[in-house]
Amino acid sequence: MKRKPVVPRERAHRDVEEAIDWYLGEATEAAALGYIDALERAYTHISRHPATGAPRYAHALNLPGLRTWPLTRYPYIVFYVEHPGHIDVWRVLHGERDIPAWMRDTESE
Repeated sequence: MKRKPVVPRERAHRDVEEAIDWYLGEATEAAALGYIDALERAYTHISRHPATGAPRYAHALNLPGLRTWPLTRYPYIVFYVEHPGHIDVWRVLHGERDIPAWMRDTESE
């Protein structure tokens, strides 16, 4: 099975760092490590099966090709676009975030 490299944007890296910092400060080290494991599983899945992500936000935000994949047991969603040679991860956001505000933040970068 062919895998595409997963390439997170700078903002996606910051999203992940913020989530880890929150888990370390407000929860436990085990929760932070679990988050990292869940994120790695999500990245592995989308690298193998990019078309399985939901296109819901692509329509709502008028961003063709945008797909999402949820983390298992964590309330975070990976937002990505498949390209011929890689997976472009735009954001990794908590599911309760204001998604339209996310779009404005991403477009400004």
